[in-house]
Amino acid sequence: MFEYHGWITVRETAEDDDDDARLQEIVDGIAARIRELDSPYLLDLRWMNGEAFIHLGGFRNHHDPKIPAFFREVGQRAPGSYGLLHLWDDEDPGRENEFRVLRLVRGRVAEDTETLLSPCIPVLEDPFTPSA
Repeated sequence: MFEYHGWITVRETAEDDDDDARLQEIVDGIAARIRELDSPYLLDLRWMNGEAFIHLGGFRNHHDPKIPAFFREVGQRAPGSYGLLHLWDDEDPGRENEFRVLRLVRGRVAEDTETLLSPCIPVLEDPFTPSA
């Protein structure tokens, strides 16, 4: 199982002084990329109060490398962007019992254990006990 939830505030630069035309170009490119991904899950780009935001979430049977890759790609296209992506991949050896969090700041992505949700068992779910 592969569960993910995230958001990104899209910015051209970290100066909070983006050129509107250039930012629109960047957002248009990201929108085109979202259409290419054609995800049946939550992958939403919209403008709110003059700012571009991306929200993403899903629950798949298996790991989807396109999700963390897309998160990183937004940072490359718009290096002033920031956001978080939480992932739980029960097929990731050594990490199957923890939520991971990707942090996007100034175009760079760092990964760590999400301590508020980990270890998933017993924090989120009870341990499996076979029926007698």
